[in-house]
Order: sequence, then C-alpha cells, then structure tokens
Amino acid sequence: MAHKTTASLTDRTTLTLDERVTGALVGAAVGDALGGPVEGWTPEQIAERHGGRVTGIVGPWYGDDWRTARPIAPYHKGDGHVTDDTLMTHALVRVYETVRGHLDAYAVADHLVPDLMSRPRWIPELEAEALPLQRIFLAEKWIVTRLHYGHADPREAGVGNIVNCGAAMYMAPVGLVNAAHPGAAYAEALDVAGAHQSSYGREAAGVLAAAVAAACTPGATPVSVVETALALAKDGTRSAIEAVCEVACRYTDFESALVPLRAAVAPFDTVGPHYREPSLDARRPSRLHSIEELPVALGMLLVGGGDFRRTVLGSVNYGRDCDSIATMSGALAGALHGEQAIPVDWVKTVAEASRLDLHAPARALAEVAREVFAQDTARRRTHEAAFAGLAGEDR
Repeated sequence: MAHKTTASLTDRTTLTLDERVTGALVGAAVGDALGGPVEGWTPEQIAERHGGRVTGIVGPWYGDDWRTARPIAPYHKGDGHVTDDTLMTHALVRVYETVRGHLDAYAVADHLVPDLMSRPRWIPELEAEALPLQRIFLAEKWIVTRLHYGHADPREAGVGNIVNCGAAMYMAPVGLVNAAHPGAAYAEALDVAGAHQSSYGREAAGVLAAAVAAACTPGATPVSVVETALALAKDGTRSAIEAVCEVACRYTDFESALVPLRAAVAPFDTVGPHYREPSLDARRPSRLHSIEELPVALGMLLVGGGDFRRTVLGSVNYGRDCDSIATMSGALAGALHGEQAIPVDWVKTVAEASRLDLHAPARALAEVAREVFAQDTARRRTHEAAFAGLAGEDR
C-alpha cells in the first residue's frame, strides 16, 4: 500500500514517548472540538452552512439559538468545545492514574463507573459543573446501567448495547500505555471494551488502540499504521478498513475523497444513508459489518499523508459522526508527529473554550506508561527465568 507522507523519517523517529502521548491526546481533543459543531450533517450541508469547507474552529450550527434548536439543544457545540469523546478519554486516563497498571473490564466497573456517576466536573457543552453521566448518551449510560444497577459480569456487560463507536472513541489511552506494542494494545482494549460494547463496536475499540500504539512506533507512517490495523482486525471491521483504505490511497486531497470514502464504507455501515434516520438493522451485532468511524479515520490519515491539519479537516468535513472520526484521526496523526504538528491556535482555543488542561492528562498517562512498561519488563524476566527452568536451560 504505497502512499505519500508529509513528514520526514527524522521527524518521526526523534519524538519521545511524552511527545507522542501529548500529540495523541491533544490531537484527539482538538479533532473532537472541530468536528462537534458539524456532527450529523452531510458534506453538502456543511459546505452550504459555512460557505465552503470548515477550515478551523466554527460556531454552533444554529448560531445563538443553540440553547433551544433541535436536535442540538441543550448542548453548546462549537466555539472550541470538546464533546463526550474527550470527556470519556480523560475519564479513562484517570482510571489509569488510579490503577497504575493494565486495565480490564473490572477496572471499568470499579473505577470508570464511579467517576461518571459520582464526581461532578466541568462539562464544556453544558457550560456548567455536572456529572459526566448527565452528558454522555444512552450507549455510554449503558455502562452505568449494566454495571452499577444491573450487577452484570463486567466482561459481558457490553452485550445487548447498541453497536456503535462509543468504546472506540475513547480507547486511544490504551494504545498509548502500550505504545509500540499494537498486539498488546489490541488485547487490552478488547478486554476493557467488553464492559461497554460487543461485536464490531468492541472490535473497533481494539483496532483503534492498536493503531495508536503502532503510530507511536519510531519510523511509523500512515501506511504502517493501516497495515497494523489490517493485520489485527477481524471480520467486517477488517473488510471495511481494507475497502476504505484501498480507495483512500488514490487521493491526496480530502475534497475529492469525501464521496468515494463514504461509498467504500457504506456496504459495511448499518446506520444507512441518512445519519439522523438510522435504518431498521442499525447498530445490531454482526460479523459482516463495521462501525463507519474507524475505517474513515484511517482512510483520512492516508489521504492527509499523516499531516494533522489535512487529516483532521478531512474527517470533520466528511460529516455524519465526524467528531468521533476526527477524534480518532487526530489521535493517530498526533501520535505520529507530536503536538508540534497541531496548529497552536487550535490548541489554545480548545483549551480556553473548554476550560480544560489538555496537557495534564498526557503528562499523567506518559508517567503511567513508563510504570506499566517497567512492570511488564519485570514480569517478562520472571517468566523467562521460569521457562528456562522448565526447558532445562538452568542446568
């Protein structure tokens, strides 16, 4: 899979863990904020509303009427406000800060659920202190319902939920803790996401985490990230990524790629042509289908050659669930090139408008990643010694 990239090998290989973690988490938040105000609309509607393509941070779709306009109210989307994608991502980082080790479905029950339902935080779209539970949608409220009220086995709690990108959208921290080890990121994310999703929604969470881990590898390129995703992805998720990325390789500007990418993913997408009017079989478990957001995010990473601005703006102008698409592609481009690749004015505006410290979660997660690596190294050496004994190599 040949495709032109925009950064030199030197730029990619000299980045530290801290720089890649910061790039991924800040990049995800910025992508989320850019995509939020145009979520749910088509590329044509976006161009008509904004007099052309979105090229940066824009205001609410309905202007000053956002408080009452349906279906947006009561959320202040736009003006640099992050959405639930970033709120959930930061919540997962806080779980890592608490556990300071690898996570599983039980960590979701023991730590993420209490965080969502009992600790008020500033919610940018509500412009108020509130419980995160009051902002997240039903597919995420499912976690609390099943684990807190339903006392479900955490490993199986995701079964029965609608299948969507709800778990994949906040799974970048798993890839960062397992930086440069995509297989481990995939396995851990599948375990964590089992508390939230099933079927291709859970699979997408594993593949997104693996892709982020691959993007942290020295010398990584958009092509190597996609190849890693394809090597690990299963069933319809793999087929959708393959179909979208084969098309994406033909384009280097997102404008001409918008319609072809949608056409490529459409056979695997259960939502249907009208995003706000889901089809009858929408979001049901399937081995043949895929969420739309992950394949498109990977496709836009190829179209943009890994360049943050081009990759994220392509994701934003794609429309539909574009805040989640841009969250994922922003995390990938940020992990590849670090925060230095993200427009400074975007970072500043998003941080100030959302009233969030975008760098604190990155510092915390990088510290946890180092601790986890040390733990893994110690366990591996213990295993090596034990296995050597079993093999008779200690004689």
